[in-house]
Amino acid sequence: MVALTPMMMQYLDIKKQYPDTILFFRLGDFYEMFFEDAKLASKELEITLTGREAGEPERVPMCGVPFHAADSYIARLIEKGFKVAICEQVEDAKASKGLVKREVIRVITPGALIDASMLGDKENNYLVAVCPGKTGYGLALTDLSTGVFKITLLEDPHSTESLIDEIERLSPREIILPTGLKISDHLVDTISSLKSTVTTMEDRFYDSLEAERVLCTHFGESKVQASGCLKVEHLAGAAGALIQYLSATQRRKLEHISEIITYKTVSFLVLDSIARRNLEITKSLRDGSKQGSLLWVLDATKTAMGGRMLKTWLDQPLVELDEINRRLDAVEELNNSVMLREEMSNALNKIYDLERLAARAVYGSANGRDLSALLCSMEKLPQLHQILEDCSSPLLKDICSQFDQLEDLRELLKASISESPPLSLRDGGLIKDGFDPEVDRLRSASRDGKAWLAGLEAREKEKTGIKSLKVGFNKVFGYYLEVTRSNLAAVPEYYQRRQTLANAERYITPELKEYESTILGAEDRLVELEYCLFVEIRSQVASQVVRIQKTARLIATLDVMLSLAQVAQRQGYNRPMVTNSSEIVIIDGRHPVVELNLGPGAFVPNDCHLDDKHNHLCLITGPNMGGKSTYQRQVALIVLMAQIGSFVPAATAEIGVVDRIFARVGASDDLSSGQSTFMVEMFETKQIIDKATSRSLVIIDELGRGTSNLEGMAIAQAVIEYLHNSVGCKTLFSTHYHELAELEDILPGLKNYATAVKEQGDNITFLRKVIRSQASKSYGIHCARLAGLPNDIIMRANQLVEQLEFHQRAAQEVVAGSKQGAQTQHQLTLFAENPLERLKSDITALNLGNMTPIECLNYLYKLQKELNE
Repeated sequence: MVALTPMMMQYLDIKKQYPDTILFFRLGDFYEMFFEDAKLASKELEITLTGREAGEPERVPMCGVPFHAADSYIARLIEKGFKVAICEQVEDAKASKGLVKREVIRVITPGALIDASMLGDKENNYLVAVCPGKTGYGLALTDLSTGVFKITLLEDPHSTESLIDEIERLSPREIILPTGLKISDHLVDTISSLKSTVTTMEDRFYDSLEAERVLCTHFGESKVQASGCLKVEHLAGAAGALIQYLSATQRRKLEHISEIITYKTVSFLVLDSIARRNLEITKSLRDGSKQGSLLWVLDATKTAMGGRMLKTWLDQPLVELDEINRRLDAVEELNNSVMLREEMSNALNKIYDLERLAARAVYGSANGRDLSALLCSMEKLPQLHQILEDCSSPLLKDICSQFDQLEDLRELLKASISESPPLSLRDGGLIKDGFDPEVDRLRSASRDGKAWLAGLEAREKEKTGIKSLKVGFNKVFGYYLEVTRSNLAAVPEYYQRRQTLANAERYITPELKEYESTILGAEDRLVELEYCLFVEIRSQVASQVVRIQKTARLIATLDVMLSLAQVAQRQGYNRPMVTNSSEIVIIDGRHPVVELNLGPGAFVPNDCHLDDKHNHLCLITGPNMGGKSTYQRQVALIVLMAQIGSFVPAATAEIGVVDRIFARVGASDDLSSGQSTFMVEMFETKQIIDKATSRSLVIIDELGRGTSNLEGMAIAQAVIEYLHNSVGCKTLFSTHYHELAELEDILPGLKNYATAVKEQGDNITFLRKVIRSQASKSYGIHCARLAGLPNDIIMRANQLVEQLEFHQRAAQEVVAGSKQGAQTQHQLTLFAENPLERLKSDITALNLGNMTPIECLNYLYKLQKELNE
């Protein structure tokens, strides 16, 4: 350490304070990285690893990126989950004596992003803090780019699972956990699947007293008390830790985070991570992208704010009936008026991301183009307000009454910011003519001086007769007159030589230096003055961030409702009747995603009737590819759409509000946790059994496929009976176990349905129609033929089916005969008392309807063996 240079000692001292980051150390026009940071960054960014003399025997590993291009390199590191500490020179190198003072001005982490280039327009970038308590968890979340700050308490008998569901819903880029927290394997797997960066903080940062101090300092005591977070230690701990983390990494007061919003997960329709995934609400199962999801169908939003809000609505459908119908009333009004939709759409098209623009203003990172975008957006606010004045639905009228047109800010920006400002704040051209007298004077002086220079070259050519003379400029010598060597004899005596080149000489004149001083002095002072004025204007905008955020939320709400209305109009959706009844009645319902993929008129609609009396469990049988899964999903999606306030793909729909939707659809091995298909099925089924209520909607597709037919059928029947008798939830249960259809005679709330099939000889057609019936066959071999299996395999499979069906009938006859024979006195003499009673008991207990052909043959073989013995 003694051998290192002072600059390298400074670097190591700063790096010691930020050991878990890649330190971008400012040296002139570059950010440099050293030692292990350099090795890591050169590999991840694919840039050259070099070395630097630093006082050590060997050169220190080093790599660097240009200051002006650093954002793109930082974005790549953040995308890979790294954190970057930005270390700047905090004093003028020319004015300092010795080593320039440097400090970390900000730590950029995956969850704390503000730069537009690192963010998705229609996605929130959440940072989440979790604090465990004796009875559950406190969770706090923020999106630094928009200023949202929310807290919630997860305290139910399944709080760990609720925490996992909420984390999966939020998909945070970064999660803050206490150092001492032991997290479950399931939570580890969830975080891993989301590719979230995990940051740990010492337990002292979660102390409730410290949290109270930090929160009251940031938000003010009244807001903190109103949020209720101080009443629960682990809720206060999560919120306090999150604010402390932001303060430590951002190193500035974040005035745009000004409100604490408290929410409860049970205040919305609850969708666990399994249902969210299986219903493909915001992501496609195929590749995790938006395309192919319900969000993809419904998102016709014009603004980034609206896109983010629509996703939030889909993640958290409503359960409060009045609010659902307020949304539906607004969507209906927009749906009914082409002119209203077009006028609103035209206004919204010109509105930029007010939330993030305001956040950057507060943050001090907004440039001239950001304020220009703010102005462009604000200029559309009067038009939007005028459109809203003619609306009659309660929600649109409420938005109109709360709508702040931000006139004062609009006039300020209109008067001050140049119409085409440069990207850099140090290039001048930020401030509009007429806003500041001194700017106008300096700009005129610079302009006049340049005009004089433009005429100087012509005047000097005429005076001297040197046709090749020209006026030039560089940063070292300033303005000069350049004369080629062949014309040196004609140079006047009053020219003063400044620089000799290979083929020319450069000169100055007293008059030229006087104008140079005027021009350059004016330009330097002008750039500095424009910068100072811009910072002041930006501060005035930042001081009104709460107003801008409120207006942004209202615009986002308008945008979402307009999007729902436009999609409804385009796709032929209708308004559902949403009630507090226990019924779900859908006529000619359609799957919104499948319908859009198939095209107009290709989707076969179906009805659905569920209630809490005679139709609360629909057992659906039928072949693969017959449409069972699509039917189940479409019912769930129609209910969800209705409860966000959307029109639905159905001729008519009466939707009794549900509290939760469960969707156990399909299954696959969970290789990461070593769970088989069957274990995944059982885990997902347990979630339903534990949490479903009589107001829940449950869809279960093909339960029990991961084990033997006998056990699979037994489990399926037991689950059906439990849901029917003990829970009473509305359930759509599809199965290949056709024997379960007999339950309709036993369970009064169960009704049989099947997907219709048209048979013509060896050919069948799947009609995709769900009817009141029960299927007799699965048509598996037909599906194999459609999949293109060789004809030899198809023919052999048909032969085997015929043989197995024959053996099944024979086995049933033999077993039945054995059962009858075992009751005769003659048979009693063949066996000792105990074996006979055991055999009799075994045969009597047989449930032939639930036995497969193989099981019958196995039992017959076993019986034959015992008789021979």
